Parts: sequence; C-alpha cells; structure tokens
Amino acid sequence: MMDVRIEASWKEALRDEFGKPYFISLVEQLHREKAEGRLIFPPRNEILKAFELTPVDKVKVVILGQDPYHGPGQAMGLSFSVPADVPAPPSLKNIFKEIETDLGIRMSGCPDLRKWAPQGVLLLNAVLTVRCGEPASHSRIGWQEFTDAVIRYLSDNREGIVFLLWGNYARSKKNLIDTSRHTVLEAAHPSPLARGAFFGCRHFSRTNEILTAEGKTPIDWQL
Repeated sequence: MMDVRIEASWKEALRDEFGKPYFISLVEQLHREKAEGRLIFPPRNEILKAFELTPVDKVKVVILGQDPYHGPGQAMGLSFSVPADVPAPPSLKNIFKEIETDLGIRMSGCPDLRKWAPQGVLLLNAVLTVRCGEPASHSRIGWQEFTDAVIRYLSDNREGIVFLLWGNYARSKKNLIDTSRHTVLEAAHPSPLARGAFFGCRHFSRTNEILTAEGKTPIDWQL
C-alpha cells in the first residue's frame, strides 16, 4: 500500500483504495507530469485539504464540486473555495447571494470557505487536481474512482449526512448515496451559466433544519 499523507481517520477508512492499481497509476501520473515541468493545482500539500479539515466522524454535510479552479493561486483543496486574497469566482458569488437571501444575513465576501470545514462541511471536489489553464485535464486519471469511494464510504458507514448536489455532474453521484440513511438536496449549479436557476434552492436553511431535527448543531454559514 502506498503511504498517502492524509488525515488519520480517512487513512483508515480508505486504506483499501491506496493499494488499488488505479490509485497507484494516478500518483504515478502526477509525478510524471511534475517531472515534465507541468504546473498542477492545488499545491501538493493542499490536494487532500478537505480530508485534513473534516475527519470522517465529523462529516455532517457534503458539498460536491467537480474539479479545482485552474487559474494560478485559486485552488486550495476545498470545493468552490479560494484563498482570502483572491477574488471570489462567479459561482461562489452566487452561493453567497443565495445564503444572504435564504438566511437573511450579510456575507463579508471573503471567498475562503475554510471556516465551514471544522463544523462538519466536507468541501469535496470529484477530481482533486488540474493542470494550470486546462480545465478538467485530470478528469480521467482516476480521481473520480477515489472520490466515489469516499462518497460510498460515508453513505455506508455514517448516518444522517446532508449531501448538496448542485448541477448535473454532482447529481449524477446520487446513485452512490443510500437515501434511506441520508438526505440528498439537489439544485442547479450556482454558475452564471445556469441563468439563476440555483437561486431559491434554500439549501442552507434546509440543511440546518435537517441537522437540528437530528439533534446536531446547525452550520454557521456566515463568513
């Protein structure tokens, strides 16, 4: 088995994945591209950041993204999030608008979503790396098999998680989730390309209502 630097509870949960041919091939591909001088995002120490900040037993909500931002300095290992000193991308601006309308609060506009993670929000991209300036360039190297295993593990081994699936790609993962044990909330993607169809989904208040009904602490979405 490969020695993967990942948070301890996830290392245990996913240990079977790390020895599989697809995962070994994936790591070899990343090493090969790096040796060729290709720039890969996010930085190596942030590829598995979502797992580091939200251990297995703490997960209450999963927000599933597709692949990391491909511009310099944007990707930080958390779906939809960018560092505080980087302008919020359009999809994230729309997420903030929906939170403000849904919860009646003011968001600061800070695009770093890290504050959500220790509260139990797993900010998971289906693909965890990308080549600079080449969207979806790593969509076929094995990451999806790995993150499908993450979703399946949570579905089979935890109870009462709220999965937020935005857009057709995220919604295609619904079949990995046992909806008798968990809640799936679906909506259009927050991207401006969806022409505002995301607005009015009220997923943030609905998530907190579900968590409260289960006796769990609701998420403080305010940033």
